[in-house]
Amino acid sequence: MGVARPSQVPRRWFRHAILLVIFALLLYYLCAWSLRALSGCGSEAQSCIPKGLLPFQTQQQSGTLEAPEREEPQCLGPQGMLSRMMKPFHASLNPEGDVELSQYLAGWRELIRFLTPFGSIFAFATSEAFTKVQHLEAQVHGPDAAHYTSLVGMVAWERRAGRLERPGIAPRDSARSSGSRTMLLLHRALRWSQLCLHRVATGSRGGPDAGEQCSDAYNTALGPHHPWLVRQAAHLAFLAFPGRNRLLELACPGSGEAEARAALARAAGTLEDVYNRTQGLLAERGLLQLA
Repeated sequence: MGVARPSQVPRRWFRHAILLVIFALLLYYLCAWSLRALSGCGSEAQSCIPKGLLPFQTQQQSGTLEAPEREEPQCLGPQGMLSRMMKPFHASLNPEGDVELSQYLAGWRELIRFLTPFGSIFAFATSEAFTKVQHLEAQVHGPDAAHYTSLVGMVAWERRAGRLERPGIAPRDSARSSGSRTMLLLHRALRWSQLCLHRVATGSRGGPDAGEQCSDAYNTALGPHHPWLVRQAAHLAFLAFPGRNRLLELACPGSGEAEARAALARAAGTLEDVYNRTQGLLAERGLLQLA
């Protein structure tokens, strides 16, 4: 009489277990990014909003939408969130065709402040951006500050000084990244923000929902530069993306839908202006593949 062999675990159980483990890892990764963003956005930051302080350009997509002639909504007033974000970004575009770094970074701080209430996916996308803002600010205000007043001046000096990385080669210590590489990473994140806000503002009723449109914007601007695990975590987060009406309420509180759409389209237009100029300057200097 032979000894009975232990029954084998069905293969389908094993496959299901693997899928559950992958799903759990994705959720853990997403939660870690979100908590990092909400609790500090970096090892040295105490708050995401501290007090104080493609080689081709895109065809203009964003712009003003027609709204009933009324008093300007509060979100576009002097103390409005959209206005506070648009003002420094607009000021970063100097008459000489360059980008002023201090104003650009001030605009990024306001953009992060604006996006924070929108939910975890925005924290997911902007947490690393905040760390990069801090890194570039340290150079703008550091011992070599004279070379970090504008994008063109920074790139020229870092190239002369041999500080530019080889294309596609990340430095071992991210804290030692060149300002040009940091600027490129911020530039890509700005593109995603601009595309998402523009599509929230202009999406038609009955068409794709805001989550689908912003997920598509992520695939266009950031996804190609992220590893597989990050892309999967982002796609999961978009499943819980707020609806368009909720986003419009958060973007422009107290305004009607038409007013909020028009205001958000104006803000997206400002971001697109900054993106297009930065894209052109980086492309002219062969830096779009630096990271």
